[in-house]
Amino acid sequence: MKIRRRPPNPKVEVNNLEFMIRTADDEPRHILEEIVWHKESEVSKLRNRISLAELQQKLAGMPPSLNFLNALRQGKTSPALIAEVKKASPSKGVIREDFDPVAIAKQYEAAGASCISVLTDRKFFQGSFDYLSDIRKAVSIPLLCKEFVIYPYQMYLARVRGADAVLLIAAILSDKDLRYFVKIAQAIGLTPLIEVHTLEELDRVLMIDGVSLIGINNRNLEDFFVDLQTTCKILSDRQHQLQERGILVVSESGLHTPTDLKTVSDAGSAAVLIGESFMRQEDPGQAITSLFASPS
Repeated sequence: MKIRRRPPNPKVEVNNLEFMIRTADDEPRHILEEIVWHKESEVSKLRNRISLAELQQKLAGMPPSLNFLNALRQGKTSPALIAEVKKASPSKGVIREDFDPVAIAKQYEAAGASCISVLTDRKFFQGSFDYLSDIRKAVSIPLLCKEFVIYPYQMYLARVRGADAVLLIAAILSDKDLRYFVKIAQAIGLTPLIEVHTLEELDRVLMIDGVSLIGINNRNLEDFFVDLQTTCKILSDRQHQLQERGILVVSESGLHTPTDLKTVSDAGSAAVLIGESFMRQEDPGQAITSLFASPS
């Protein structure tokens, strides 16, 4: 899937004045492209509030990050769980009205989650980097910054706000950027979780040195259709290469029942990322206990 980073509306000059040429391609082709286009302006505004140099200065005085990968390898559940704090999504709207991110994170930790994922995108998921900071103060397990990263700046911000890992989405990053971003993440103490949703994307990622954690998103990022067979099919084709390199695989999206967990676990996924099904329950912590205690 080819994601355009910006609307293709070139400037032309007429009588020393610049005008924008409007074309049919000026509209995003799907929600992921819309998010990426908006992220350009969002990051620009963040930079005006705090510069990269300021973030780097703050980072210098921070304690070491927690080991996200080891937490999954030593998971308290099987498969290991990354529980997600998520208020809304573009496809479902508001998922949880009575949203208290810190209380939810505490329930996740008490119920046996190995790690917690925190949505930081404001416009489309009603997330916040403030949630990341607040949750970091309240729990002792590793945190994943769930963001649409298109600039290194976002990784520095995530680390300063308390993240131990960061999501890198293969669909929105070039091969060159993926290599560069993986190196930056590791240099500043973040574990990169590289997300793919096709075999072609996985093959791109397998060409990168230093990859230790890959997420397979069962949700099609263009139409949001969910199919657990995405994990199964991709792993059936590349299981040997992944095992040979010691790469841990996380299955993401569409996981609601013990049968779902067994499906992706049997396929070779050592961990799962679950948010929406927990967020819809009155007690998210109890939802974890119920899901992992049930016979499969």
